[in-house]
Amino acid sequence: MADVAARAGVSHQTVSRVLNSPDLVRPATRLRVEEAIEALGYRRNMSARALATRRSHLIGVVTPAVTLFGPSHMSLAIQEAALDFGYATISAATETARTSPTEVLDFFLTLGVDGIIVVAPTMQTAVEAQRLAGTLPVVAIATDMPDPGPLHVVAIDNEQGARDATAHLISLGHERIAHIAGPFEWFDARARVVGWQAELADAGLPVLEPVSGGWEGADGYAGAQQLLAQRERPTAVFAANDYMALGAMRAFHQVGLRIPEDIAVVGYDDVAGCEFYEPPLTTVRQPFEALGRHAIDTLFAALEGRSGDPEPNRPELVVRESCGARRGEPVG
Repeated sequence: MADVAARAGVSHQTVSRVLNSPDLVRPATRLRVEEAIEALGYRRNMSARALATRRSHLIGVVTPAVTLFGPSHMSLAIQEAALDFGYATISAATETARTSPTEVLDFFLTLGVDGIIVVAPTMQTAVEAQRLAGTLPVVAIATDMPDPGPLHVVAIDNEQGARDATAHLISLGHERIAHIAGPFEWFDARARVVGWQAELADAGLPVLEPVSGGWEGADGYAGAQQLLAQRERPTAVFAANDYMALGAMRAFHQVGLRIPEDIAVVGYDDVAGCEFYEPPLTTVRQPFEALGRHAIDTLFAALEGRSGDPEPNRPELVVRESCGARRGEPVG
């Protein structure tokens, strides 16, 4: 930094201001300093900065050991939001053959991270996050988590997303709407069941038993086969994610059912490529970018002793042909 200051003809403090609060420096001076930084190849010494600021500028991110669309996109959104604040993220997966939530969280403590964001789909991970919440700021991404205690919680409103999907099917005239659910130990899966049930009840329609499964296409295929074996087949199916919707569509195609003429299908997530399903899939798009920013904002609020925004992020219904509506038709 002293070399940069000498080359630019400014003080050491001015270089520091350019790096940390550039808006406080006159544009001409800032430009000279930036040119000196570029010419000398200067890079910050993060270890020295951590000693001076008592901040490591590292955030631990805990994710489940799965390659599912939702958790992987949440992790990426958090990483991108953290970079905007000058922070780096260190990610680790839990519940693998070699790591448990306890081991991962304790490891982050040894690294001196400034805070931890936990993608907590299940109660096991959430409980471990609660254990550390009194030690340093911990933000959990968990839908409708009961009794979060000292955790700072952000979420996507999965219950509302399920309501929107179900309401759209009702608006198209469907009265028997089945649900192929995700694993019941996942907060997100339970919230989608609750939203589907509540919207049906509010409309005075029969609330069927959900068909439980996993998150994969094979689970959707098996769930659809259960529905086909029922005495009275539903006219529409809301699947808890797009992969299960795809599996269900294959099962329906195999027995000669036309989608959406004979049975409508709606998914959840808006995974890449689902507009190219046959027919293109109506689904609920999750606002992962907004969620990542919300998680980072909440973590920094906790670091600064402020309250974060508790409002969940609302997903968006994306209407395509699999439900029977044409693209661009009004929803609800």
